[in-house]
Amino acid sequence: MQAADLALQRNKYKHLSYDEWRWFLQQVEGRERTADKLPAFAAIDEWWYPVRLSCEQCSSELTAKYKASLLSSFIFHPSSLLDLTGGYGVDTYFLSEHFEHTDYVEQNAELCRIAEHNFSLPTPSHPNGKGICIHHSTAEEFLSNDKRQTTNDLFDLIYLDPYRRDSHGGKVFRLEDCMPNVVELLPVLLQHLTPDGRLMLKLSPMLDLTQALKTLAVSHSPLAFDVHVVAVRNEVKEVLLLSRPQSALSHQTTITAVDLSKKDQAFVFTREEEASLTVQRSYSETVLQQSGLTGVVGLYIYEPNAAILKAGAYKLVAQRFGLAKLDVNTHLYASDTLLNNFPGRVWRINSQFTIHNSQIEHANVLTRNYPLTPEQLKKKYRLKDGGDLYLIGCRVNGKPMLFVANRI
Repeated sequence: MQAADLALQRNKYKHLSYDEWRWFLQQVEGRERTADKLPAFAAIDEWWYPVRLSCEQCSSELTAKYKASLLSSFIFHPSSLLDLTGGYGVDTYFLSEHFEHTDYVEQNAELCRIAEHNFSLPTPSHPNGKGICIHHSTAEEFLSNDKRQTTNDLFDLIYLDPYRRDSHGGKVFRLEDCMPNVVELLPVLLQHLTPDGRLMLKLSPMLDLTQALKTLAVSHSPLAFDVHVVAVRNEVKEVLLLSRPQSALSHQTTITAVDLSKKDQAFVFTREEEASLTVQRSYSETVLQQSGLTGVVGLYIYEPNAAILKAGAYKLVAQRFGLAKLDVNTHLYASDTLLNNFPGRVWRINSQFTIHNSQIEHANVLTRNYPLTPEQLKKKYRLKDGGDLYLIGCRVNGKPMLFVANRI
């Protein structure tokens, strides 16, 4: 029975107190909402679930396992993990597989209670539970009270997922506006890291990558970071910053863009590579620049996946796949032969759209660097959503164009 239906049947459970009833509903709803997102937890019968907001904001199993996979090449002896923003504990759970000892820190007492119960449950790989040490504390309080730096018992990885809302509940996107303030904490965090220890930050998909890296660069920290932009089903879920070991501080910042729901290889590059390229403004002087675009039919149009676009590989993606950018500020690309390995969406152009030659009633409308929004285009041409056709509005060599296309 679904949680929404169960909530209407309070009379059948009069033997439960109000608090017991609320907890019962929370567990049913939590399992229901996260069964696809966190299948490993759904398979554990006695697993507890927090309130809806915590379930919605937590990492998915897919993204948590990706973070854990980044540690597979690390060598930690002995190995110790500190998660300073434990929350529901999803990332703690999967990251802890790589460490002998894990400390979970969380300022919400109820989340601590749930984590303590969940981490004690037996699993096939941990018959006696995870054995994770729970601390009900803020990150700042834990770091202030912890004496590891005086006993040479430091952490090999410190993980933070800063809270990205202000005191009024509004969203914040600058690194220094999040809680805890990682920029201010950096000197203290370094005191708790082993010489080759790493710092991993999970940040907002809305984060300005360039600004965040600049902020960290001027924070007088000896750390240097690589970037991972992580998407699932073409939606950016996380931006991860992972510090490099001392031996690699002078290396260029590596950016990895990956969609975990696709089989495409990760797109890896440096900012220097992207900056060194010049934009090829048009696909073909003899095709796209000719009057009326008479030769445009049959061209393939490509849009990189959301992770690549967020990572900012606008010019490099064209170079690596032998494509041409339609315009400096239009992040669409073209070729006259089909690429089967492109990490993103692909369309084949059927025709140029004009009000005089179109009899289209239904279309999926999208615009990129175009004067009108999809809603405005639909209203202007009296189009209904749906069907097999796409109406793509974009600028080509500075000129607004409309194409009718089919998704490949």
